[in-house]
Amino acid sequence: MKRILIIEDDAAIRKGLTAALQDEHYEVLTAGDGEEGYQTARREKPDAIILDLMLPKKNGQDVCRELRKEGIFTPILMLTSKKQEMDKVLGLELGADDYVTKPFGIRELLARIKALLRRKVEIVTEVEEYSFGSVQVDFKKLEASKNGKPLKLTAKEFEILKFLVSHEREVVRREVLLDKVWGYESFPTTRTVDTFIASLRKKIENDPSRPKHLLTVPTVGYKFVK
Repeated sequence: MKRILIIEDDAAIRKGLTAALQDEHYEVLTAGDGEEGYQTARREKPDAIILDLMLPKKNGQDVCRELRKEGIFTPILMLTSKKQEMDKVLGLELGADDYVTKPFGIRELLARIKALLRRKVEIVTEVEEYSFGSVQVDFKKLEASKNGKPLKLTAKEFEILKFLVSHEREVVRREVLLDKVWGYESFPTTRTVDTFIASLRKKIENDPSRPKHLLTVPTVGYKFVK
């Protein structure tokens, strides 16, 4: 039985999520503040974490940052409000795998959790080391550099880049990326892919506003050009 940790200070939301997840036969762990959630995540090693951004004692960004620094890469689904756009982006930068904006539907959240739990990237060509422009990437070690200086890519950004590199010059639809990298199938999602691509461009492109490698194909998706 998969175990899900809910880190949420709102008792009503915590109770509702617990009931919904238990109905889907998940074992549920809960924490009412960031510090308790952080310690529970380290101790219990759940299969996935639902993490609110605004928490007492330790906010969601700090929880995410500290877990990733310790090498704990449990899938994290962040809960944000519509007013927290910058926090949302920062959360993804710190290593969160996805986000849901409050108020959210239980069906949507359950689909996201299910996808995170089976998130296995399907790469047609196994690429271990790759270079383009001034960027060098070691996908096996999850290390990257640009002009000889280390690049801080999240695990999800490595997965996205690896998939696009493996399909060089092919147009990859957003739906395909959501399916292969996140594990979503037909479930309609938000701008998750666009947010990650924008973040990745800032790190690997010399001019993110005029990308040369991660190109947008209007209304369709993206393609990688070496």
